[in-house]
Amino acid sequence: MIEEIRIRELGVIRDARLELQPGLTVLTGETGAGKTMVVTGLGLLLGERADPAAVRRGAGTAVVEGRLLVDPDGPAARRAADAGGDVDEGVLHLARSVAAGGRSRAHVGGRGAPVSVLAELAEHVVAVHGQTDQLRLRAPARQLQVLDAFAGTAVRQPLDAYAQEYAQWRGARAELEHIRTHSRERALEAERLRAVLADVEKLVPQPGEDAQLREEAARLSHVEQLRAAADGAHAALTGGGAELAEGAAGADALIDAARRSLAGAGDHDPALAALAGRLGEVAYLLADVAAEVAAYAAGVEADPARLSAVEERRAELAGLLRRTSAVTGAEDVDAVLAWAEDASRRLLELDDDGRAEVLAEQVRVREQRLAELADVLSDARRTAAAALGGRVSAELAELAMGGARLEVAVRTGADFGPGGRDEVEILLAAHSGATPRPLGRGASGGELSRVMLGLEVVLAGADPVPTMVFDEVDAGVGGRAAVEIGRRLARLARSTQVLVVTHLPQVAAFADHHFTVVKTDDGSVTESGVVLLDEEGRVRELARMLAGRADSTAAREHARELLAASRLPDAPTAGAGPGTEAGAEGGGAGPAAQGDGAEPAGRTRRGARAGGAAAKARPETAPDATPRRRGGRSAGRGGAAGAAPSSPGSVGRSGG
Repeated sequence: MIEEIRIRELGVIRDARLELQPGLTVLTGETGAGKTMVVTGLGLLLGERADPAAVRRGAGTAVVEGRLLVDPDGPAARRAADAGGDVDEGVLHLARSVAAGGRSRAHVGGRGAPVSVLAELAEHVVAVHGQTDQLRLRAPARQLQVLDAFAGTAVRQPLDAYAQEYAQWRGARAELEHIRTHSRERALEAERLRAVLADVEKLVPQPGEDAQLREEAARLSHVEQLRAAADGAHAALTGGGAELAEGAAGADALIDAARRSLAGAGDHDPALAALAGRLGEVAYLLADVAAEVAAYAAGVEADPARLSAVEERRAELAGLLRRTSAVTGAEDVDAVLAWAEDASRRLLELDDDGRAEVLAEQVRVREQRLAELADVLSDARRTAAAALGGRVSAELAELAMGGARLEVAVRTGADFGPGGRDEVEILLAAHSGATPRPLGRGASGGELSRVMLGLEVVLAGADPVPTMVFDEVDAGVGGRAAVEIGRRLARLARSTQVLVVTHLPQVAAFADHHFTVVKTDDGSVTESGVVLLDEEGRVRELARMLAGRADSTAAREHARELLAASRLPDAPTAGAGPGTEAGAEGGGAGPAAQGDGAEPAGRTRRGARAGGAAAKARPETAPDATPRRRGGRSAGRGGAAGAAPSSPGSVGRSGG
């Protein structure tokens, strides 16, 4: 549940704080006072898209902070921990800031986190319902989502099985269609590949062959130059030959003379002896090189026939590269061979070899299986549709629509889709004898509001969340219907924290805790404060909502009647504690009346967190606000007695 929300510099709100409790909390106020900004702030805290235009004029940044109670072992706490946030004894702190320049930041458990993490946490802790949800409810796709959400695992399991088979069927069908649609293009591509591969296979090039032939051609083309170079080197190494002057010694003789000179003096200095040894090694190396040069010179012979064959082969390979470069992009033989390997594999893919027939059979088998799974899914939805229609009809009977009947029609089509073959349409017969009509055409605004509330109440039982927020979902409703909406919200608040933004006094009268948004204008700065009302403050606010004048005697009497009627035994209080009738009836989580908003005896705030009891409200007590009891129930519905709107130090008052 949400323990506290603080909003700063958002819209008309400069600084407002709401300390929330279990049970039913209502938020009222004049039009334009800033009620919507409270819900907007809560939406920001829950990861909704930020609008920089909502930042208060003259302020640089709007900030919304929240303190939530979560199950330490639950999914919300685990997700916060995954994001690096801390959850201290079940208390999770969230924050969201929006700069006027457009930048938005989020913090989870004291650590910076992506805004998307706030949205993920919201799925486990809060459900927000507004008038836009009523509009979405008219869309068939949304109606299908509502039915599946109500059905839970009864639909989720067959839907998961269907979705897996659908993905495989769709993949096989797409491949088959691709083969059939592009058969001519595939045939042309295969023909081009075969032609180039045939050219390559005709020459049978070898890896590195073009480089080897290039080297051999260079050698055969310069036989005389190579032989002359070898002969000259051999003469220089060994002496003799026309290249040297008459009587000139070769390198081997000079090296040997140097070695002998050093060796003769080596007895007197070991260093010279070592150098003599190294020259001996040089002499051996020179002898080996001289022998190899002589052998090379003897082996170099002109071979015109071989040279011609080499040049012919080089020309063939060069021609292959020219002819195939447009297809292969190759610049040498190795690149051509690599392309040929890839092309051979591609050719196997392009050659059908019955692939289309195999795929066609796979599609047929999978389609048959898909139809079976779709039928199972449709049956599950029809079963859930009957249950949903019956339960919402029962809720409508309690919302002053006793003759109304809600039907959920499931129609199965022929085409497969990601979610099956079903189309869902919610129909409403607004009164007995009426023909059920689609919500988009057969429901008035007030009827749609009650249908929406009935659905949300039923869905809350199927997939409960700790906190539910309703933003003026009672629009278009009045009279007895409004009273019944308030009564139903009060019963819902027995097991779920409920926050309602309303303009109806009949709904506000059922609140366990009543806040009002007060707007002041001093001519230069407009701001809103959020005030927790005491008993007399509630009378004044209800009178204002009834007659437009808080000081109207008749309106105040009517307001007291509304409050008294909301506390009758047939309207048990959600916020009553274990020591009251309502606590015994509904297992409510609120504190018993202790007078002037005091804590239940022996219950600390930390104990309240651990046990799920109400957080303590701290309003100031007005002089004429005396707690009253009726039928064993707190006159303050949860013991929340406090200051009237005019009290200067009320909880949540704007900090200016």
